[in-house]
Amino acid sequence: MQTKYSFPAVAAADARLLILGSLPGEQSLAQAQYYAHPQNAFWRLVGEVIGVDLVAQDYATRLATLRAHRIGLWDVVASASRSGSLDSQIRGHTSNDIAGLLARLPQLSTIAFNGATAARHGLKQLGDTAAKYRIVQLPSSSPAHTLAYAQKLQAWLALAEALPPA
Repeated sequence: MQTKYSFPAVAAADARLLILGSLPGEQSLAQAQYYAHPQNAFWRLVGEVIGVDLVAQDYATRLATLRAHRIGLWDVVASASRSGSLDSQIRGHTSNDIAGLLARLPQLSTIAFNGATAARHGLKQLGDTAAKYRIVQLPSSSPAHTLAYAQKLQAWLALAEALPPA
């Protein structure tokens, strides 16, 4: 199994919402972009939450749009051995410094986990600190999570509560 590494956090100091995934998949790693797999619904779901067509934007613009809407993005796993892209294959992981990031985001009110693996690892990392935030456990945006898009969207729309009015 090959060691895979997460990307740097994407978050402006005024972020109100932090979305944490697990570890980038193969296509994301190959393109050095969060959620690069075309069947991953992340950009479509977040776009619906903020009312912006993120799918139509290039990657740099997507990240700038997240920052402008006070949304941060990162992964709970810093590195791990994994064959393929499935979270179930993550072995021997090290954690990202979530506490360190939170210390730099004084206006943060909500932490959302993109999928069960992110939630399991992230909540363990947060420990008692989790009580300071609204925690939202989301169905994974991954195509491997076969829940219908409409059901995923219903859960993801709850994130709008964490954001200031446009």
